[in-house]
Amino acid sequence: MPARFRQLDYSELSPDAAGLADEILKVSSAGIGGPYNVLLRSPEMAKRCFHLLDYLRFNTTVPRHLNEFAILIQARLAYAQFEWWAHYPIALKCGLRAGLADELRNGQRPAGMLADEAAVFDYCVHLALNNRVSDALFAQTKTLLGEQQLVDLTVLCGTYVMVSMVLNAAEVGVPDDG
Repeated sequence: MPARFRQLDYSELSPDAAGLADEILKVSSAGIGGPYNVLLRSPEMAKRCFHLLDYLRFNTTVPRHLNEFAILIQARLAYAQFEWWAHYPIALKCGLRAGLADELRNGQRPAGMLADEAAVFDYCVHLALNNRVSDALFAQTKTLLGEQQLVDLTVLCGTYVMVSMVLNAAEVGVPDDG
């Protein structure tokens, strides 16, 4: 299925959008494709989203493998193919075990998760599906991660729901080589 937005060319970007695209190109494995192709049509919003995503990807307090696991969870729950394609190799490079990611991709609760992985999985899934978590799950996750990591994880979940919605609304597919 073709994307609903044609791919922007760098040369057609406004000066403000081009400056942001330069920043995006430093960190994005998809260049100005994927969600950025959509978001750059609203440069001020794209800038604000980029700064939040930059924090959540590269400066969060959540350990990288857990952070990428949470992104994959949101991608899987939302059937965001592009998001999965972009983050699966990153998650593996950050230390997420391939078996966990593969079971998640197959719609299963991964077996053999460590306590922190299970807490992240349960927290992200319950929050996404119910828009809340139980007191017991909240307390367990807070004990394992601490307050700041829990806040960062919660914001990451919501933000990647937004990214998945942007990708799905725009019908952004996996690139031909994916």
